[in-house]
Amino acid sequence: MALSTRRIASLLNPFSVAVSSIRHLSTDSAAAITVETNLPFSAHNVDPPPRTVETTDKELMGFFRDMALMRRMEIASDSLYKAKLIRGFCHLYDGQEAVAVGMESAITRKDCIITAYRDHCIYLARGGTLLGAFSELMGRKNGCSKGKGGSMHFYKKDSGFYGGHGIVGAQVPLGIGLAFAQKYSKEDYVSFSLYGDGAANQGQLFEALNMAALWDLPAILVCENNHYGMGTAEWRAAKSPAYYKRGDYVPGLKVDGMDVLAVKQACKFAKDHALKNGPIILEMDTYRYHGHSMSDPGSTYRTRDEISGVRQERDPVERVRKLILSHDLATEKELKDIEKEVRKEVDEAITKAKESPMPDASELFTNVYVKGFGTEAFGADRKEVRATLP
Repeated sequence: MALSTRRIASLLNPFSVAVSSIRHLSTDSAAAITVETNLPFSAHNVDPPPRTVETTDKELMGFFRDMALMRRMEIASDSLYKAKLIRGFCHLYDGQEAVAVGMESAITRKDCIITAYRDHCIYLARGGTLLGAFSELMGRKNGCSKGKGGSMHFYKKDSGFYGGHGIVGAQVPLGIGLAFAQKYSKEDYVSFSLYGDGAANQGQLFEALNMAALWDLPAILVCENNHYGMGTAEWRAAKSPAYYKRGDYVPGLKVDGMDVLAVKQACKFAKDHALKNGPIILEMDTYRYHGHSMSDPGSTYRTRDEISGVRQERDPVERVRKLILSHDLATEKELKDIEKEVRKEVDEAITKAKESPMPDASELFTNVYVKGFGTEAFGADRKEVRATLP
């Protein structure tokens, strides 16, 4: 089931970036840098944004640190799962960090994001803490969902993150509902609904998109195309794997999802478009290094050479490292020191999460049933519960 030579070649686009002659001033400053995206955007029913992206030395250093932190968190999650400190399903995001970080750099916390079960790094990008993440992964009281959501159901409403969802594609109608609320309330914000290529053929996605187009909602559908829906390659599941064109009457844009600056540019463009014209689809061409979930070795339906090739040629963290070094924003040692700091932060958060208490049994049914119907007493006094039931 390995990919064809042509397919592998399309995944391994060489790193090539045109940079300006502006050099490093200080990581505390905001020295302007103009960068060209690694690849051009492919557009459907819309003129694409320019490839030149404005950034700063401070932003690039922030990108590196944020993605290094996410990468370390996911690697640590792998170890915790194997040690049976994380139970249930667990889907890791390493390789796809540029989507989370680039998207966040282009929007505000008033803009909404909703995604599927590969949600750890989106939560972190939205301002979540490592302690909140690891506590949730281990089912602890201090978790971002109070220890009741686990890996697939991170949540941070106060930062516009409406959760990770376990039913394939079901988060998209919810995301369209968020966009409806924004337009109804006359807010100048947008909603991003993230889904994978494996969910791209879901009927509910097209029904929701149809409504969004009819009502010109500020909705942005983001297909994180990591090329495999579980163990099935995209070309085996979709007659037309050009997901950015799948909206037909809705404009679309294909983006190099391994290039954080391309993601930033695309998301800025998409937000502006959605506020003025209604929905748009972004296809992020990305890649996951782990299997679909922790129960999937990830090497039975793709070759190890393919995985290592993407790591060597397209890795989002390494791309930013090269950009930083080419602009003399930091030395190799300084970047390694950042990675050491990140590792320490992750280790400290894990230690604290292990010490956190488990949720109280009385909390089992809170945030599940509507109050006032007697069901909030479940788990407390069963005689009282029976008395309140019809």
